Amino acid sequence: MDLETLKSCHGRAMSVAGRLRLPLRSRVWRGQAGEFTGGGTGSSMDFQDHRAYSPGDDPRHINWQAYARTGNYTMKLFREEVRPVVDLILDASESMFFDPAKAARTAEIFYLIAESCNAAGASLSLHVVRGDVSITLDRGSLLTHHWMNVARALPPSDAAIKPDLTRLPLRANAIRVFLSDLLFPGDPEPIMHLLGQRQGSIVIFSPFLESEADPGWSGNYEFIDAERKSRHPHRIEPATLRRYLDAYTNHFSLWKQHTRRHQAAFARISAHEDLATALFREAVPAGALEPSR
Repeated sequence: MDLETLKSCHGRAMSVAGRLRLPLRSRVWRGQAGEFTGGGTGSSMDFQDHRAYSPGDDPRHINWQAYARTGNYTMKLFREEVRPVVDLILDASESMFFDPAKAARTAEIFYLIAESCNAAGASLSLHVVRGDVSITLDRGSLLTHHWMNVARALPPSDAAIKPDLTRLPLRANAIRVFLSDLLFPGDPEPIMHLLGQRQGSIVIFSPFLESEADPGWSGNYEFIDAERKSRHPHRIEPATLRRYLDAYTNHFSLWKQHTRRHQAAFARISAHEDLATALFREAVPAGALEPSR
């Protein structure tokens, strides 16, 4: 994708970011100071409760009015304000980019998540995985739209294997947003387990093409392996097409089962609809995004 196309994707994402955002306010956070509700006590102006005074407590939080009435020291507790933590993980498999519409949808969702985090003041880490190699992006690459070149240049030993997330420095108590078409073999459980470790919450955005979900194949075709760039001639009979459709349906049914088991938000986003339309139809009901107030 060239620079102008990426800028257009960013513009569309910015437009939608004014209407939709990550569900950050529905989480109870622990971490750095910020404006979101935390799971502990702190020094914000949001009064929470009282408790008995203990030696070493900050005297500024003693309830002096209560002391005047009872002669006992009690402490005012205020709800902690913290900064949300988001780890955005992009699957840079070639299947994410070989079709222009799918590449654009991938870029739009990537920008949307990043801009949603920026607007919320969240702590955002950007990770790219391509097979068995990965890299953590500098935030500057997002501003210059250079991130796509970095992602596409990663040199895996085998581009067709599933993304290896084991080396990513994922942070505790973070929302882990995994942006992937999930078109790789294997049991989803190891990836889901890893994304959920250390109190992580999981959100999966899966862009797809209608031609992947329901191809109109009939007759002789030369198929191109998007990952390995190899060509394979096949004749597609009705029975062959049915086997493909069954395998495709079963593959994503398995992912849905595992996302439900891990209480993850899972949204498959068509590359052929308007971005806002697709997200409101799929991501909002799934809990992957919520309307902005």
